[in-house]
Amino acid sequence: MSQYEYEKVELPFIERLVEYGYLHKTGVQLVNERTSRRSVLLDRRFKRALKTLNPWLSDHNADKVVRQFASVQGDGLRSINEKIYNWLFGDGVTVEQDLGGGKKGQTVRFFDMENPTNNDFLVVNQLTIEHPNGNIRPDIMLYINGLPLVVIECKSPKLQPEKQLPECVHQMERYLETNETLFFYNQLMIATSKDRAKVGTLGAKAQHYGLWKDPYPLHIDGLLHQTPQDILIVGILRREVLLDLLSNYIVFDGKVKKFARYQQYRAVEKAIDRILATDKPALRGGVVWHTQGSGKSLTMVYLAKKLRRMKELHNPQLVVVTDREDLDNQITGTFLACGFPNPEQAKSVSDLQMQLSKGQGTTVMTLIQKFQVREEEDFPVISEAENIIVMTDESHRSQYKGLAMNMRRALPNATFIGFTGTPIEKEKRSTTGKFGSYIDKYTIEQAVEDGATVPIYYESRLPDLHMQGETLDELFERSFHEYDNETKERIKKKYVNAELVLTAPKRMLEIALDVVKHFEEKILVNGYKAQVVAVSRRAAAMYKELIDEYARGKFETAVIFSPGQNDTDELLKKYKTTKEEERNFIQRFKKPFGDGDGEDRLAMLIVCDKLLTGFDAPIEQAMYLDKPLKEHNLLQAIARTNRRYDEFKTYGLIVDYFGVSKFLDEALAIFSSNDIQGALQPIDNELPRIEQRHRAVMRFFDGLNRKQEEQAVLRLADESVRMKFDIAYKRFAESLDRVLPSPAATKFMQDFYFTTTVRNLARSVYAEHDGMDISECGPKVRELVHDYLAMNKIDAREPIAILDERFTYEVEKNQTPEAKAAQMEHAIKREISVKMAEDEVFYQKLSERLQKILERFKAEQITIFELLDEMEQQRQALIEKAEGKTQSGLSAEQEPYYNRLVESCSELDDEKQRTIAVDTQAFIERNVTSILDWKTKKDFKKNLEGELLRFLIGRGMNVQQAAILTGYFMAIAEQQY
Repeated sequence: MSQYEYEKVELPFIERLVEYGYLHKTGVQLVNERTSRRSVLLDRRFKRALKTLNPWLSDHNADKVVRQFASVQGDGLRSINEKIYNWLFGDGVTVEQDLGGGKKGQTVRFFDMENPTNNDFLVVNQLTIEHPNGNIRPDIMLYINGLPLVVIECKSPKLQPEKQLPECVHQMERYLETNETLFFYNQLMIATSKDRAKVGTLGAKAQHYGLWKDPYPLHIDGLLHQTPQDILIVGILRREVLLDLLSNYIVFDGKVKKFARYQQYRAVEKAIDRILATDKPALRGGVVWHTQGSGKSLTMVYLAKKLRRMKELHNPQLVVVTDREDLDNQITGTFLACGFPNPEQAKSVSDLQMQLSKGQGTTVMTLIQKFQVREEEDFPVISEAENIIVMTDESHRSQYKGLAMNMRRALPNATFIGFTGTPIEKEKRSTTGKFGSYIDKYTIEQAVEDGATVPIYYESRLPDLHMQGETLDELFERSFHEYDNETKERIKKKYVNAELVLTAPKRMLEIALDVVKHFEEKILVNGYKAQVVAVSRRAAAMYKELIDEYARGKFETAVIFSPGQNDTDELLKKYKTTKEEERNFIQRFKKPFGDGDGEDRLAMLIVCDKLLTGFDAPIEQAMYLDKPLKEHNLLQAIARTNRRYDEFKTYGLIVDYFGVSKFLDEALAIFSSNDIQGALQPIDNELPRIEQRHRAVMRFFDGLNRKQEEQAVLRLADESVRMKFDIAYKRFAESLDRVLPSPAATKFMQDFYFTTTVRNLARSVYAEHDGMDISECGPKVRELVHDYLAMNKIDAREPIAILDERFTYEVEKNQTPEAKAAQMEHAIKREISVKMAEDEVFYQKLSERLQKILERFKAEQITIFELLDEMEQQRQALIEKAEGKTQSGLSAEQEPYYNRLVESCSELDDEKQRTIAVDTQAFIERNVTSILDWKTKKDFKKNLEGELLRFLIGRGMNVQQAAILTGYFMAIAEQQY
């Protein structure tokens, strides 16, 4: 860690925690707290905390619990991590002990949850944890009662902004590879550079780490320090909140460990505050409006988890209500996957009444339709208890009708909390009017800004014949002009509707062809998938057949719709599916596209009503709309595309063949502009950004034309300039990916090809194998680049090594001596860096010589041609070294030892140095060549080091000198053998 990183990031982090009541210790100060330097646990501190929290606990049982944690076993890291979480915050740990009523199981407390400050909070830095694979030293670790629950990795703010947090995450991944026991007990992993700070859990990739932007219940304005790092510390790590967060806001959702986002935590805490604020059930409810894709289902799980544990509510009954079977199954599945105990799914009206009558401690999942009765009957009162909490998902849809009345009649004193992504504010249908005022809001714009969802772009592709206002009337008038007005009205009422126009064969053919072309060029090429929304079931089936015909097997489609009771239409019967088949289609659709294991070629679902709401498939990027959707149905449908999937999915796309934009305006007008800002962005909105990014990448080549590629490459000679150019290029390519294949991209293409060519040439000239490729661009742009390079016969070759016999020929291709010198300089530097470990003394001297030559050239002490001559001599020295020719006259294997002895033992004469070098190389070769994979055998290496040390001492060296040389010689040996 650099001093700057320590002073600007690590030290302020520690100081802030100390201000909040943590005790600070360095690793050296904790020597007596661990039984071993390999231990991640602070064993002795852990035992003291156990005895303090459980005064009845015997020393024998305290030691037994410590051993249980210190030697935990399981089927892999994730299994062990979940097991320990369950011990600490779930079912707990019991020990057999007699407390006066006979020997029986007693539950051990690990934390004082009621009074968090009664726990031992410790912030530790510079703690070295030893392991046979290597030692690790995390920047900061947080211990509570001796348990290492939080790991923090810091990076310098001087690092490139987009690399700061990913580098933190990669460093923690390296810790895991070296010593996974560090993460047995871990609950949170924090990546910070002061100006950026995010939190994640075990197994999360960098893009899945989350911001913590709101220090609720505190306010940012009241904080003395307001950097993202400070806000995260206040929001998550204060002693008053950390244990609550660990206990109630972490779930294992299937194979994924998840920690709440700040808006989820805020919503749950606000809901609980409101429930506890009054004794009147009617005032305890409200609405949580969190935009689609921001994790409402998990918010409900977190709320349920915490409600269940609140003593004030006396083990409440929880009721989760939806109005669609797929949503009911999805939310029930989420609760089950997160380990929520015993959610019961009501199977019928009578089963619902039976489940509700069980009372406190139960969790009931139901469709609101199960609150129905015969027309002449009233729904019975089932429970008048006040500790019933009803959570309704998408509360705007069916909660306004008679079923909602029946629900409230059945549970007259319950608290009703509505969750929605699209609340409706109208006089006759108001979410807040039925459920109470807003508890919390998390808008579309906030979700996009936080990276919780991706922005949704809108692209209008209306065919000539489309359903828009007067167009239908004009079409009808032309077609039925011979009829009188009364007859025309009867015909119009009976036969003329949106479906008639939208299913015109010529129109459907035109749209199907356009959908396939657009999907293949813009969506499938990136590996993403799409939905097509048709006006009717028959239209969906017709689109299925047309799209399959035009796709020609490049991808598969499936049509999903609800079957009618008496379908006689052969086309509808052909595509009728069972519930099992429908579930199979959905599972296949969610898989990555392809033919490999875990992949699937099903890339497009064609629907009319199903899967427009409550359907979560992050791989879906596009929705092709050919149906008049309105209000919340429209907003919910388009939100199918806004889920985050991978680092390349930077937006969702709505392609409009109907003309829904006017309905979108109406839907958005329901809310205030601040609430819905950013719901949809026309594809043209990317144009100002691509203009800006185009200028940013082209400024590197101001004053040059597109034919001056060699001069352009020279502009990138400095590594820091190349890195900045690379960032600008990738951003330009990202914007181009969004705009293509729109004609608006045309004017940028020539400059894109120019910068791509320069980028590839720079990759070769400056011998960089990693930083200058196009793997981070979208596949669509990659394909475009590859086509261009092939068409223009541009040799996007790998960097050529300085030892390659073609090197001189490649250098001579450069027209200017400056370009030749640049290519030679970087090739020599690369060869030195690659070979440095083989003979550090030789290559280090060569590096220093090269640096002096370059400094003389910059000082104008030598000409460009003299520079080229000097570097050619350097190249010849490298070639001779690679061919085994030595300056010492010893063998190529012996010379590295000799060079090190000359460097380190100048008091020895040359003959002595040569003798020791020859003997040392022979000694090492004799000992290691017969041992397969000797470098991985820790005990063998340790013994060899000891023997080598004694060998050198036997040659007349003192212990200190021999110890230093042993390290050097072992490093050389690892390179040679």
